[in-house]
Amino acid sequence: MEFEEKVTDIKHLYEGNFVKLDLETVVLPNNEKATREIIRHPGAVGIVAITPEEKIVLIRQWRAPLRKITLEIPAGKIEKGEHPDQTAVRELNEETRFTADTLERVNEFYTSPGFADEKMYLYHASGLHVAKTKLPQDEDEFLQLEELTIKEVQEQIANGTICDSKTLIAIMLWQMMK
Repeated sequence: MEFEEKVTDIKHLYEGNFVKLDLETVVLPNNEKATREIIRHPGAVGIVAITPEEKIVLIRQWRAPLRKITLEIPAGKIEKGEHPDQTAVRELNEETRFTADTLERVNEFYTSPGFADEKMYLYHASGLHVAKTKLPQDEDEFLQLEELTIKEVQEQIANGTICDSKTLIAIMLWQMMK
């Protein structure tokens, strides 16, 4: 069976600071037409930062689309012309004020392939140190750093504060590394 859809038309509906919205007309494998709303995203990184005390570093912040506070791994979007490795170093510093002896890419995945092309690169950071030079944080982000044990993480998952896919994937990888 053939699965590939053939794109016959693309309408660029919106372009914001870092996402674009396209409406694509496609021909399905059965020769019927359909439309696809697709969010174009430059990609992002997430960091599984583990302290010498075997705690994971998380960020408490407000998430407007969810209308709630979440706990998430440090993460951020890849800037134009930036390599994901550079983004990981920058975001670790900006969001946590740490640098790492070792920063290794451990996985990559698409966050929501049903409607977006965002690719997330996941890194493991170990040998954490307070950054000598602290990069400026985004002006519109209000962050609180937290370091949690695996038991505390499980409690935060159960109460819904840890609820995003990148953080849940990061926690599963952390547990597998133990």
